[in-house]
Amino acid sequence: MSGEVTGRRGGLLVVLDADSTLIREEAIELLAEAAGSLAHVAAVTERAMRGELDFAASLRERVATLEGLDVEVLATARDRMTPTDGVRELIDGVHAAGGLVGVVSGGFHELLDPLAERLGLDFCRANRLAVDGGRLTGRVDGAIVDASAKAAALEEWAAASGTPLSRTVAVGDGANDLLMLDRAALGVAFCAKPVVRRHADVAIDRPDLSGVLALAGLRG
Repeated sequence: MSGEVTGRRGGLLVVLDADSTLIREEAIELLAEAAGSLAHVAAVTERAMRGELDFAASLRERVATLEGLDVEVLATARDRMTPTDGVRELIDGVHAAGGLVGVVSGGFHELLDPLAERLGLDFCRANRLAVDGGRLTGRVDGAIVDASAKAAALEEWAAASGTPLSRTVAVGDGANDLLMLDRAALGVAFCAKPVVRRHADVAIDRPDLSGVLALAGLRG
């Protein structure tokens, strides 16, 4: 990380983590509550976000507790997801300057896609939940979006949009975001775990994403 975004105003790519960044909740915990596994899942999530557990293995462990849930719980969880304060201001500000905003998540497309569309995000990548007969199988469908995949998404979206890495900003709160924050020109720890605060270029402690605009040079 260089610690600053260089070059012209606009032409910027901002990539956000989802859980506890784009949204206030850890989305898998909304599903775990319905499965009766909230305490276990929340404890594993906390350890994974602190960097104490391998993310992919921890995700499989947490998703396994959801086996048998009716897919209708997905709609209920989506209704309980709340965008973080300032996210609309951030997205509108980046778009007004000619930039793009994406979200890459260790969570799930089934929960995130409608919100990403509603917010007008330009890119969205997440895991998918395996379903059989209208019920969750307790498995993830396809490759897991882990730390390496998050960093790769930032690079891929920058290349696809013609945005140099010197004009990229990554924002996240957990250990799974560290590689993405390191790959961006500016890595922002957002209300983050200690391990992320130590390695990021800058930290935002107030839960308001509009603060990213000033860090990116889009607001005085």
